[in-house]
Amino acid sequence: CGLRTLFTWQTQYLEHFYYGTVTPYPNFCARSDAAALEKAIETKGVDEDVIISILVDRSNEQRQKIKAAYEESTGKPLADALKSALRSHLEDVALALLMTPAQFDAHELRKATKGFGTKEAVLVEILASRSNQEIRDIKRVFKEEYEEELEDVIKSDTSGDFTSALLAMLKADKDEDNTIDLERAKKDAVALFEAGENSKGTDVSTFINILTSRSGPQLTKTFQTYNRVGDVSLPKALDAELKGDIEDFFHVFMLAVCLGFYFGCCSLSQGRGTCEDTLTRVLVSRSEVDLKKVMDEFKAMYGKTLQEDDVKGHFEKILLALCGPH
Repeated sequence: CGLRTLFTWQTQYLEHFYYGTVTPYPNFCARSDAAALEKAIETKGVDEDVIISILVDRSNEQRQKIKAAYEESTGKPLADALKSALRSHLEDVALALLMTPAQFDAHELRKATKGFGTKEAVLVEILASRSNQEIRDIKRVFKEEYEEELEDVIKSDTSGDFTSALLAMLKADKDEDNTIDLERAKKDAVALFEAGENSKGTDVSTFINILTSRSGPQLTKTFQTYNRVGDVSLPKALDAELKGDIEDFFHVFMLAVCLGFYFGCCSLSQGRGTCEDTLTRVLVSRSEVDLKKVMDEFKAMYGKTLQEDDVKGHFEKILLALCGPH
């Protein structure tokens, strides 16, 4: 009884301060869930509704325990069983939910660099919005899963200043103290002005050094200060000074580090109705972080709820479930 009371209190506390849509399942039992998944997979026709319900109603930590219990009882990985049972985008989301956050990020980075063309915005989105420890975890998992250093993949698939900017983020040594230093913000704003607007040519290395080493709140204050130092706002200055991948990098980067959940909303706006990969990436990766805020901002910006997006079938069901009660 005491444990139940504690769990109820913890749940209420989390709901008050927590902006994710997925929370730990009460009375969780990994073996029971593993048995239910086995039955749903083996039944004639496959019971997708049961699979969706279990995967979405459990936290990522609980799903890892279910994976272990499933393999212990059946002798085969749950991911392999789901690959055989499911199809198309439902399979993609289910497999994404089975990965740890670092595994999923590594998977998305691999997908963004593999094959014809590189999805630059995805690289920036992930690396700019993750903590130092998360980036270190991503690099470790990437090496374990794909037997390549992430830095080497970036070097081979990108070029020029864009490569330098990505490698700077991969150092995972940005300041994570959210205390704002007003004097530093002023110095950085002046340095950015001198490196761009007030210089013949552009000193891109100064932009990379400042933007990839400061915390989000510190950069936000620097951008505000720049408005008083420069002749135009920093985004307009970037438009005038830079071209190509590095210009796109800084615009996406500024959204990712300074706008937080707004950036998730911007990513979704580019993928709504047409890009299932974007929907999957944002909803899965933000479901235990700030997806409630993403959805609220999406509705404010576009006059419709994210749940009204144009997807169908079981893919729609699992995405709606990730969005939480509505």
